[in-house]
Amino acid sequence: MSPSLPLRTRLSPLAFQLATRRHVTPHPRTIVSSAASSATEPEPASLHTPQPTRRKPLSAEQKRFLDSALRVNQAGELAATLIYTAQTPPLNKSHPHLRPLMKHMYDQEAGHFTYFNHILAKHRIRPTLMYPFWHVAATGLGWVTGAMGREAAMACTEAVETEIGGHYNGQVKVLLAWVEGMERRGEEIGEELQGLIKEIRRIRDEELEHLDHAVENDAKEAKPYELLTGVIRAGCRGAIWVSEKV
Repeated sequence: MSPSLPLRTRLSPLAFQLATRRHVTPHPRTIVSSAASSATEPEPASLHTPQPTRRKPLSAEQKRFLDSALRVNQAGELAATLIYTAQTPPLNKSHPHLRPLMKHMYDQEAGHFTYFNHILAKHRIRPTLMYPFWHVAATGLGWVTGAMGREAAMACTEAVETEIGGHYNGQVKVLLAWVEGMERRGEEIGEELQGLIKEIRRIRDEELEHLDHAVENDAKEAKPYELLTGVIRAGCRGAIWVSEKV
């Protein structure tokens, strides 16, 4: 059963860039002059004199946004790895054909978690103080839905990835608006910043891939589907809100 999902319409790839806490020293501009230039037609002075770059520091509001966004991302990826860790043993036992899929999704989530761990450490962003609680809650959610069976476990993935996909897409929209404003003002954006937005885009798309896998494996056949996914989605929204602030 593979019903279409509204969220999968789909957060189409955006050509965007990002501003973050640290400045990156721009590459020197390469000045190219032509030996064949006519002496009577001098090149514009702009080709001989490097133009100064403009790099405006992030505002306090932008820094707060990035701190909270990256803190939530790390907490969410922690929760995802714990959910899959708890779900995998019962699913592997009752549905051994799902072993490769569960490993694939876990490996991707573990990679996301490692990436955000690195970013938080590099920019000295404090993880959420709710870390121990989310650890217990995510493990419990994974264990319960795994014990309920394949459909419930996949419904859990569908619900979580629906919220997480929307969360990442919201970040992308905010960051893209920043970058567009910077470009209008002639401010330069460094390579590290472009790399960060590229990674967030990649991670978002992999989360939505998990959502597709869940639907393909009968997530909507879980009983009670509406209650189960509604509770999980509400819990995800609450966890995001708390982790942004605490």
